Amino acid sequence: MSGHSKWSTIKHKKGAADAKRSKIFSKISKELTVAAKLGGTDIESNSRLRLAVQNAKGQNMSKDVIERAINKAEKDSSNFEESTFEGYGPGAIAIFVECLSDNKNRTVGSVRSTFTKCGGHLGTNGSLSFIFDRKGVFVVPTTDNFDTEEFELEMIDAGAEDFEENENMIIVTTALEDFGNVSKKLEELGIEAESQELQRIPNNSTALDVHEAKKVLRLVEKLEDDDDVQNVYHNLEITPELEEALNEE
Repeated sequence: MSGHSKWSTIKHKKGAADAKRSKIFSKISKELTVAAKLGGTDIESNSRLRLAVQNAKGQNMSKDVIERAINKAEKDSSNFEESTFEGYGPGAIAIFVECLSDNKNRTVGSVRSTFTKCGGHLGTNGSLSFIFDRKGVFVVPTTDNFDTEEFELEMIDAGAEDFEENENMIIVTTALEDFGNVSKKLEELGIEAESQELQRIPNNSTALDVHEAKKVLRLVEKLEDDDDVQNVYHNLEITPELEEALNEE
């Protein structure tokens, strides 16, 4: 788990300053449209849409852009399908890919090609089920007067399992079944998470030397650059040496 959450933190720090912000907006917009199309445009009755809106706000997406993405559901004739891919990167690192696409053949070809070009290979679906657990992950921004101890006690009462503190945020992890309880508790406390989502968290991680680890992360980034890919998970351990090398880039 630590490997994934550390990599998420590194991406978070870099994300605001690079061109990937537009890619993040694009993926969130797609999720808003699909959620509205599948469950209707009423945020109160559509839990998937409500979650997508919360994540959009957490990324500072404007109200107008959010509404445009939701309203697009009524006019969009595309039929998006969810699909997942499981494979291995360099160093036998497990990689789980979640996609949302209106052309599955295109997605399969693109994901397979990326794995192959970056020194990995696709496996059969279900082959990584023993490595990843579904968990709730909340990224909560903090300020100078944020009472961390009181916050963590409230979260534990709601079902939080683990916390990872960083300079400007706390990452809260919950069991799948406690995701809703923690989300509701944040609302009661008047705290808006930057993101809250169900993720696939590895129950073990593998360390590689910096050179090999960077190959894995290049594969992860190539996959994330694919318009059909929504999320990529891996079990690479982000060692202090690797983190230092990444921070120097």
